[in-house]
Amino acid sequence: MQKFYLENMNVKVTINQQGAELASILSKENGKQYLWNADERYWKRSAPVLFPIVGSLKDSKFVVDGTDYPMGQHGFARDMDFKLVKQSDGKRALFRLDYNEDTLKRYPFKFALEIEYTLDKYKLKTKWRVINLDDKKIHFQIGGHPAFMCPLGEKGKQSEYKLCFDTDKDITYGLLSGNGLLETEGHVLKNDGGMVAIDEHMFDKDALIVEKHQASKVSLCEPSGMPYVTVNFDAPLFGLWSPAGKGAPFVCIEPWYGRADREDFSGSIEDREYDNALDVGEVFEAEYAIEITV
Repeated sequence: MQKFYLENMNVKVTINQQGAELASILSKENGKQYLWNADERYWKRSAPVLFPIVGSLKDSKFVVDGTDYPMGQHGFARDMDFKLVKQSDGKRALFRLDYNEDTLKRYPFKFALEIEYTLDKYKLKTKWRVINLDDKKIHFQIGGHPAFMCPLGEKGKQSEYKLCFDTDKDITYGLLSGNGLLETEGHVLKNDGGMVAIDEHMFDKDALIVEKHQASKVSLCEPSGMPYVTVNFDAPLFGLWSPAGKGAPFVCIEPWYGRADREDFSGSIEDREYDNALDVGEVFEAEYAIEITV
C-alpha cells in the first residue's frame, strides 16, 4: 500500500492511499504514537472516512427512486484508493475519489470526494469536500473515525484516563442495538467540571452517540487530567467508541454528519436523519482538527 507523509519539526504524519486514511501521528519530540496502529487483534483501521453513509442502514440497504441498494456499515470510501492530487511543502496533501461504474452500482450518484490534510505545528486539520457531479440532487452522510492511543505510551491503565469536554453539562447519548441501529436514547455521562472518567464498561454496548451539538471539543486526558490529544469540530453529532470486551488500548472520537438509522426507520435515502443533500454543481465542505499536546 502506498503511503504519503506530512512532516514538520514537531510531528510526522502518515497517510495511506487506501481510503486516504491517517495511519500515524508521531511526535518527533517525545517519540510517542498518538494514533492507533491498526493492529488487527483489536481493529484493523486507524482513522477511516465514513462515506456515503455513517453507521448502519435499516435492513442493510437504502432506497433511491424505489430501488434498493445494499450497503455495509460506514460505506465504501474507506476501502477505495484515492488519488493524490496535490502535495505542497510537506505540510499539505489533497486526495480525491471520483465515482466510477462500480460505485454507481452501489450508490447511484455521481460525486467527487476530496480529503485535504494540513499540518501546522501540533495540529492536523482534515477537510472534506463532497462535490455533486450529477445532473440531479445527491444525498450522503460523512464522518471521521480517528482512534487514539489510550493509554498513551503504555502509561497507566485506560480506566485511569478521562474524556474532557468543552462543557460542564452532563452528556446525554444514545446506544445501538445488536444490528447496529439506534435503539435507545437518554443515557447520561455524569460530567465533573468537564471531565468524564473512562469506565472499563463504558463501551460494553458499542458506540456512544452524542447528538444536538452538545460539545465541539473532546480531549483524551491522562490520569493527571492533562489533555494529550484534542479533537475540535463543528459537527452536529459525534461518536465515542472502543471495541467492547477486548481491552483495546484506544478510544475513538468521531465527528459525524450522519448516523445509523433508527430501528423503526422506513423510507428513502432522502428521509434519513442527518441526510446531506447537494443540488447540481454544489459543494459540501466540513472539517475537524486533531491537536496533540506533548
